[in-house]
Amino acid sequence: MRRIRGALAGLALAAVAGAAQAQDAAKGADVYQERCASCHVLNGIGQGPGLVGVVGRKAASVPGFNYSDAMKASDLTWTPANLDRFVSGPTKMVPGTAMRAIVPDPTERRDLIAYLGSLKH
Repeated sequence: MRRIRGALAGLALAAVAGAAQAQDAAKGADVYQERCASCHVLNGIGQGPGLVGVVGRKAASVPGFNYSDAMKASDLTWTPANLDRFVSGPTKMVPGTAMRAIVPDPTERRDLIAYLGSLKH
């Protein structure tokens, strides 16, 4: 019986930890406005490529945007994990990228990626 209670307590703690790490797309929209919108438009091309549909897209694939040679050669797909790594340190992940802005807070990154993932063409 103690083992069962211990296992249930462990599951409850894991559920609480998971809930604390849940993404919030609405908060991610705020992060986008604060940290990304000055360079990236959602649809079209700004100083950076448009971000609608970025989750799951191949890097350097928006027609008409002039990507750096480093980004063209990166062979990345923008999975949530790759986006998380990239926005935490773009030049560490893709040396030579033109992007310099970072989102250092992991919760803000998760929320941002949830927001970007909600944007579909």
